[in-house]
Amino acid sequence: MKRMRTWITGAGCAFVAAACSTGPNDSPGSAGSGSPSGAAGSVTGPGGSAAGSPASAAAGAPGSSAGAAPVGQAGAGTAATGGTASTTGGAPGTAGGETGVGGAAAGGSLGAAGAAGSPGTPPATNLLVTSAAGAFWKTGAWTEGTGAATVTVSDATSYQTWAGFGGAFNELGWSYLTTKALQDQALQLLFGNDGCRFAWGRIPMGASDYGTDRYTLNETAGDTAMTNFSIARDKQKLIPFIKAAQAVKSDIRFWASPWTPPTWMKSSPYQTPGNPVNAFDGGTMKSDDATLKAHALYFTKFIAAYSGEGIKIEYVAPQNEPNYSQNYPSAIWSPSTFTTFIGKYLGPALAAANPTAQIMLGTMSNNGSNADVAVANAVLADATARGFCKVIGVQWGMSDSGPVSNLQNKAAGIPIWLSEHKCGGSPGQNVSAAPNDFNYAKDSWGYIRDAIKRGLSAYNSWNMVLDKGGKGIDNTRVWAQNALLVVDGGQIVQTPAYYVFRHVSQYVTPQAKRIDATGGDAIAFKNPDGSLVAIMYNSGAANSNYSVAIGGKVLQFSMPASGWATVRYVP
Repeated sequence: MKRMRTWITGAGCAFVAAACSTGPNDSPGSAGSGSPSGAAGSVTGPGGSAAGSPASAAAGAPGSSAGAAPVGQAGAGTAATGGTASTTGGAPGTAGGETGVGGAAAGGSLGAAGAAGSPGTPPATNLLVTSAAGAFWKTGAWTEGTGAATVTVSDATSYQTWAGFGGAFNELGWSYLTTKALQDQALQLLFGNDGCRFAWGRIPMGASDYGTDRYTLNETAGDTAMTNFSIARDKQKLIPFIKAAQAVKSDIRFWASPWTPPTWMKSSPYQTPGNPVNAFDGGTMKSDDATLKAHALYFTKFIAAYSGEGIKIEYVAPQNEPNYSQNYPSAIWSPSTFTTFIGKYLGPALAAANPTAQIMLGTMSNNGSNADVAVANAVLADATARGFCKVIGVQWGMSDSGPVSNLQNKAAGIPIWLSEHKCGGSPGQNVSAAPNDFNYAKDSWGYIRDAIKRGLSAYNSWNMVLDKGGKGIDNTRVWAQNALLVVDGGQIVQTPAYYVFRHVSQYVTPQAKRIDATGGDAIAFKNPDGSLVAIMYNSGAANSNYSVAIGGKVLQFSMPASGWATVRYVP
């Protein structure tokens, strides 16, 4: 006989069929310990627009205990207080690290008290969440059964270590978040514990195709000493966007890439037809010593300037898509110039000036044999340049199975990331609005699943926030691109693709290991805390007897038609 068990998500005790349990394996009706946050509002409609705002005030996430300070070091920080309990039965968050006490070092002075401890992550509990058209992000219940399962999860074999999900910061995205309320809502949805919990942020060095216009950080021709380098422009939109994310997720990590070097570092011809023809769009990177040395200094100046803003850049890619000349900031690099720049200029410059920053071999996109495939092959064949590359970034065609296999064969031991999610839409068709539809959600699932199964170890979305038009600064080949969140009429719409990302990113934590998931359209991970996460897609009709074998149990639940389910099980 099967026993019904109901699991509640971290969104709160919103599933009214059962009371909160004291532990992941307690049966319904036992004393409730509460959830660390309020219940999320339900979402309806194929566009994923919210049918209700989030439930009453959420309890603060528990602070992680920082521990005692070693003798002679600063204390661990003042207590981070948990928030107010939600009306859905959540208990207040637990305290963070206790106030640090300065330890007396032998022969030294008293150590200074530490800063406040940052909120920690709530402990893992069992949960089931499903999504389908018109029924996104629904908490559910499973029954324990026996017999054959639709999907079988096994941690007997593990694969790549997961580095995390992320998204790109762009000027246009921030410009649509016109009120503090919109900003707060968007950043919680993307980086909060009850959102996607993105671990990474990508920062453009100068304008991307979703800047508000074209610029670099030093347009003073011939300024090889970078005397006029400045991030003043970034302080208007990009840095406020980034700092708003840091306020939600204090441990967010960053990587950066330019779409174009300063225009005086390139030679013509530029992209034609243009917007009109200009030196930002297209052109070829120069290969002389003075230019490459100056460009390496451009990178070190950028990393230092952002560090001064409290933003640590961990990886830099020399160029976004080095073999696509576009009607937006872009540049063409030859394989030899790219290799020389990394091995002789950028690598040594970072080692001397910014030793904590590493090079991403990226972002590789054009999978033509004489394009980015040739660039990547040249770098990996050069021992000096290869030695500086600590991660590889691929997107679009270079994330296909063939190019990825080539890189894995040539770069054994170097992790490969998906550096930019495919944005959908129809380039060159000047439509009034980006699709942001359910079909794109299904496509997005395929892109994410395939990248993970191919062994990639991180996944970055492209635009996190746009308006419903979805257009960038390319007005020659106008492209209405999809985003995760859409600002429309003063409201934020959570698109279907947003929920696909969240089904994986909210529950799979950095340093998780991918594990086997067989028998269905699924991927699975084992988190560092031991919890097992399975993410499944059902392309067929609704199935009330869908089941997953996980952690020694067979869990049966109702899977919606053309829908997703995430199961987190704590053995």
